[in-house]
Amino acid sequence: MATRTEPHHFRMDIEGLRAVAVLGVIAFHFGMTGLPGGFVGVDIFFVISGYLITRHIQLEIDRTGSLDLLRFYGRRARRLLPASCFVILATLFFGYFILSPPEQQLYSKGSFYASAYMINLWLISAAVDYFAPDASNNPFIHFWSLSIEEQFYLVWPALLLLCARLRPGRYGLYVPMALVGVISFAFCWRYTVISEPWAFYFSPFRAWEFACGGLASIVSEEAAKRFRLTPVFGWIGIGLIMTAYFGMTEDVPFPGLIALVPVAGTVMVLLSGTRTGLAGPQILLSLPPLQWIGRISYSLYLWHWPVIVYSGILKPELTIFERFLCLALILGLSVLSYRFVENPMRRNPWLMATTSRSLGFAALLTACGTTVAYGSARLANHNIDPQQNLILQSAERDSSARQFDGGCLLNAQQVQPKPCVFGAENAGKTIVLFGDSHADHWSTPLISIAKANRWQLVTYLKSSCPAADITIWNSMLVRDYDECDRWRELAMREIATRKPDMVIISEYSSAYVKNDINIISAHQIDAATWARGLRKTVDALGSAATKIAVLRDGPVHKTYLDKCVARALWQKRGPETCDTPRSEAMEEMIPDAERKAISDIRNASYVDITDLFCNGTTCPAMIGGKLTFRDRHHIATPFAATLAGPLQRELFGTMNAGAPTN
Repeated sequence: MATRTEPHHFRMDIEGLRAVAVLGVIAFHFGMTGLPGGFVGVDIFFVISGYLITRHIQLEIDRTGSLDLLRFYGRRARRLLPASCFVILATLFFGYFILSPPEQQLYSKGSFYASAYMINLWLISAAVDYFAPDASNNPFIHFWSLSIEEQFYLVWPALLLLCARLRPGRYGLYVPMALVGVISFAFCWRYTVISEPWAFYFSPFRAWEFACGGLASIVSEEAAKRFRLTPVFGWIGIGLIMTAYFGMTEDVPFPGLIALVPVAGTVMVLLSGTRTGLAGPQILLSLPPLQWIGRISYSLYLWHWPVIVYSGILKPELTIFERFLCLALILGLSVLSYRFVENPMRRNPWLMATTSRSLGFAALLTACGTTVAYGSARLANHNIDPQQNLILQSAERDSSARQFDGGCLLNAQQVQPKPCVFGAENAGKTIVLFGDSHADHWSTPLISIAKANRWQLVTYLKSSCPAADITIWNSMLVRDYDECDRWRELAMREIATRKPDMVIISEYSSAYVKNDINIISAHQIDAATWARGLRKTVDALGSAATKIAVLRDGPVHKTYLDKCVARALWQKRGPETCDTPRSEAMEEMIPDAERKAISDIRNASYVDITDLFCNGTTCPAMIGGKLTFRDRHHIATPFAATLAGPLQRELFGTMNAGAPTN
């Protein structure tokens, strides 16, 4: 990713540092749990880029008194655009056979913005969480960092040239560069807390990392001469990088303050490398394998992610041998790309002859990438048949509660309960639905039941917030979910004042509790703690409600059913290839703990609705021609609408004979 130095300024330690960076990123994307912080390899690249570009520009300004901006842009274009355009086109081509038409249409937009080096802005507009599971389906998401680098290359040289003209001399750049770094870091730190996608993807909020590299390039020579402990400094830097690799996880707020660890480590290694000798980390970074990997690091970064995404789609559970095959494929494609695309275009004599040729070639490549992306989106739209449309509509259709009055499911920041009332105004019975999004997906059949029986249904719903009285971790807020605790307390007070005939509790228990099926994060709690929290909630509501019904959580499928079924239809395979074995979709540890926790509460019952989704051996992706789940674990609304009759029999028995028929 980071720009290579010119031959007479070549530093082997920087080449090795590139290898460390790209290996960290690849290890993280391959799911190596032993290296959970490998994603900070991108931050290492940012610092290296800031260091090399600033150093190169400063040398040219010192030598000529100016900077040929167009020539600079032409060099960068020859270096970066041919390989990236080639990978984008190849990814689109293979995606035609692997992805479903709706996915092709969506990700063609990603390729369009990647070709124009603006995909980071597209990801911000969609509020995409880089660490979210669904992001792993986007074969172009890794271009976000390349977009930031290109935006940096566009602005940084002009800024440095302006500063040099206003205040000539090497240190005339120091103050404005430091000022840019401080302001950028302040915004990055702040937005990591209030809007992580902006902090993560927005180039001005990442500029401080490039500025750190730029500042290091200004002081590097003087520091090497005056600082006798430079080798030790370098080893401390390696230690900081390894600390980030082994000690950081995707659960920490990032980039924010914690990003200082890999950035500071990279700066230390770069400063150390300006002083020759065998005592520093150069002896490690100069090893031939690291030099070879560093040389092809740009191609490795471009190719690794599409290969990982497509192999994961074709075979969700890769064996160790298959992972090695994927790694061999990544290496092979990268070597070929470097040998026949990246290096030849970079050093092509005809393109190097004039700046206009380089820039014209860059414009042609950009136009080619965006045009093919647009054509791919149009072709995908043409290929969406009625069956694909049904799957798409099933996945996109909100539950009845979400469609009502601006939506009844509160977001993470909202605390004040929002009761939504459905059914008869002067109802004979009042039912309360209480919980998170897994309660919400039951709202569609429960509203039908309430209307058919002239009951009243009142919902108290909050995203990722269980009814069980336990403090949980929120991965979006990257901290304890205090808003959930406050909402739950207020909601339970309101429920108590209603004195309902029944409270139905439903929650995504396997998201919060450690189990063998759905391991989400290190912040999951044990089943016993969860059961105590559920017991506390049921106890508190039991004195106010006539009956309490705790719904067992539904199956968690091995893949996103909407995407899997759509791909199967496109590839002329049966949707049953997306079914999940019952033993893998349903686990017994959490239900056993829940059932035991409330077994002695007189007016509480535990309702197992597994048979609505699964037969004796399998949890099908489609039942009665309808998609069962819109992702891995949320019931698709059209299918949920068919469950009103069976659900009333499970929940209410003979409480009322007016259940809807389906």
